[in-house]
Parts: sequence; C-alpha cells; structure tokens
Amino acid sequence: MKPSSPMRRRFTRETVTAFVLSVSSLLCSMPFAVTVAAQERPTEREAQAVLEKVDYAQLLNEQVPLDSVFTDESGKQVQLAQYFGKRPVILVMVFYECPMLCTEILNGTLRMMQELEFTAGKEYEVVTISIDPREGPVNAMAKKNQYLRRYDREGTFDSWHFLTGQEPEIRRVADSIGFKYFWDEQTAQYVHASGITVLTPTGRISHYFYGVQYDSGDVRLGLVEASANKIGSPVDKLLLFCYHYDPSSGKYNVAVMTFVRVFGVFTVLAMIGGFFLLMRREKHGQALPSQPSAGAEG
Repeated sequence: MKPSSPMRRRFTRETVTAFVLSVSSLLCSMPFAVTVAAQERPTEREAQAVLEKVDYAQLLNEQVPLDSVFTDESGKQVQLAQYFGKRPVILVMVFYECPMLCTEILNGTLRMMQELEFTAGKEYEVVTISIDPREGPVNAMAKKNQYLRRYDREGTFDSWHFLTGQEPEIRRVADSIGFKYFWDEQTAQYVHASGITVLTPTGRISHYFYGVQYDSGDVRLGLVEASANKIGSPVDKLLLFCYHYDPSSGKYNVAVMTFVRVFGVFTVLAMIGGFFLLMRREKHGQALPSQPSAGAEG
C-alpha cells in the first residue's frame, strides 16, 4: 500500500487540531460548564444525573444571607454583611485547589476587572467563597496574593476578599443564589456550574453572568444598575435606558423600541434647533443695513 504523503499527514493533524480547539471553545462558552473529568465516557443517564445536581438558577431580587459567618484569608472570623452596605458586590463561588474550571472562572473575573474602568474598592467589591469546607486561610491567602498581584491596582488589596467556611454556611449562600454543586467521589472533585453573580449593596441578587468569560461592558452596566445608578457616568445611564438585561443569557441586549424612541427624540430636538438657528440667521441678515456701492454719489 502506498504510504500517505507528508502533506496529507500534516493536513490531517491540522484538521484534528482545529476541530478540537473549536469544540473546546464551544464548551467553554456554554452557560453551564461543569468540572467533570471522568475516566470513562458517561452514559446519557449518568450525564443527566449529573446535570440534575448542577445548576445556576435565576433567583433575581432574592436576599443573600448576610449573617453567614466565614473565615477570611487572614484567619479572622467575619460576617458576610461587612462587605456590603456601600457598593455592589461581585460574588464568585469556586474552590481554591480546583485544577480546572475554577481557575478559568477566576481568570475570567480578573480579565474583566482589568478591562473595567471601575476599580475594586471604589465602585464595587469582590467576594470569593470556597465551596470546599476543607480549605482554610492558607489556601485563601495564596489565591488572593496570586490574583491581586496580577490585578495590580493601587489600594485594592482589601477589596477582593477570599473566604472559607463550614459546609452549612457555604450551602446557605450557594442556595440563596441558586448555585447547585456536589462532591464527585470518582473524580475526587466538586462538580459545579460556572459564572459570577452581581449583588446590590443590600445583598439582593441583581445579575448573573454565566460561563468563564465576562464582557466588561455588560458587567459595568450590571454594576451601575445594581448600585441604583449611584456609580457610573451619564452615558452609562443612557445605555441602561437603551439596553435591557436578558437573564437567560446574562447579557444586555438593545431594547429596540426604547432606542427608536430615544433616537426619535434626539432627531426632533435637532430639527427644532436647526429651525431656530435658521430663523435667527435670517433675522440677523434682515437687520443688517444695506451697504452703498463703491463710487455712488452722496
């Protein structure tokens, strides 16, 4: 048999590589990516059983239990309430020793924060809670140092908080935001959904952003809306008027009729302004005295 040519072998490898990358990208963009590293391909029934245990349900406007008690990265016992009251809060549920999905969630959160003009500690707070009760302050501080060093904005060390806690307290917060997860004995990992939640300064759920990559423009509008327009610029407020939040996708979409109305109002105002400007110029021209022509007799 004639051996395949080097060009054909290269084409096959490149094709397979492109296919794998495309599938990986698609999986990462799904709203509910889960950390499953099974040794064997699961059956449809097994996959369905996993999905029934994993969810990130929409519980908009529900209250997060601010009296929940955790341990911060320094080993101090804290109440969740101390991170609320002044600014909206981005809540991130992960576990610090997670080798896969949690790292992508934290990396995505960091990229979004780096792209935001808003700064943690000024316009918003970030609270990260480990879902693994076996983790402690040492794990939390290691993760905090890693990400705060990369965030690299002055005065933000006390604005991105990494907490650990006991199972009942973790579950209280997770249940309040619709975050379902479970421990998988086969993989020795927590299986969970991916995303972040924006909370109001009073601890009510305002927005969900799913996946592992978060659009900074959408998150900015979410923070402005969660703050009751207390942060952001007049442009942000205008954008909120023209865009509406779609909970199912975790994105802001153009509110077509609102946009048309706003555009119509600006068009009418521009026409009125142009009309008055034209009238003013015409009136000004009529008021000017006529100039005698050169060489005319007096």
